[in-house]
Amino acid sequence: MDMGISGKNALVTGGSRGLGRQAALALAREGVNVAMCARGEERLNETADEVRELGVKVSTAVADLGKPEEAEQLVQATISELGQIDILVNNVGGSMGTSDLLNSSIDDFQAVMEVNLWSAVRLMKLTLPGMKDRSWGRVINIASIYGREHGGTAPYMTAKAAMIAATKHAAMTMASEGVTVNAIAPGSILFPGGSWDRFINNNTPEDVDEFIERNLPAGKFGWPEPIGATVAFLASAHADLILGACINVDGGQSHSLF
Repeated sequence: MDMGISGKNALVTGGSRGLGRQAALALAREGVNVAMCARGEERLNETADEVRELGVKVSTAVADLGKPEEAEQLVQATISELGQIDILVNNVGGSMGTSDLLNSSIDDFQAVMEVNLWSAVRLMKLTLPGMKDRSWGRVINIASIYGREHGGTAPYMTAKAAMIAATKHAAMTMASEGVTVNAIAPGSILFPGGSWDRFINNNTPEDVDEFIERNLPAGKFGWPEPIGATVAFLASAHADLILGACINVDGGQSHSLF
């Protein structure tokens, strides 16, 4: 299927590994030029080389989106190197070692909200006006099934639930402007250096097997490629009627119908 987005420009945050890497690769395979940011330069450059081999333009920036000022710098650098941003993928995030509500400080909540929610809100506010002016744009926010139902830490769950709500509201605001805003809710996705990789390495095989049996109907952890494919479709010219959705990509792990 021709996705109809060849020549468009995308910004993918947290693009050096895992879900962000697969989103960048999936978009590049459709002919989309890709700007990526991450905190670590070496891995970012390695991924950029992979994306560049697909024949598209690539821009990279080392950025910590937990710092408010770096969002605007990132957008300006992307526009300078690639042109206007047509597709925004807000992927950066994490639970940052937090815990439940009583054992997570207010500072913990603020730090997790800054990385997971406010960075995405800032980038949407910086890019949506241009998309509106051009009557075309795509925003895809990488949330979590733990933003839809119980799971993970209290700050992370709170931040991802708020991201899903912001996605829905922005989608309704932009619905008549040719711009779509949607979210993807991954389940437990395994990739090197990710949180589930650490979970496996820090627990006994028996504990890991018990987690899989209790939580994962497919009998195994998920993998990043289906997330990238879903990003590419939501970014495509065929996704015009998908507005404000939060699509589970979780191998049946979640239970909520909402």
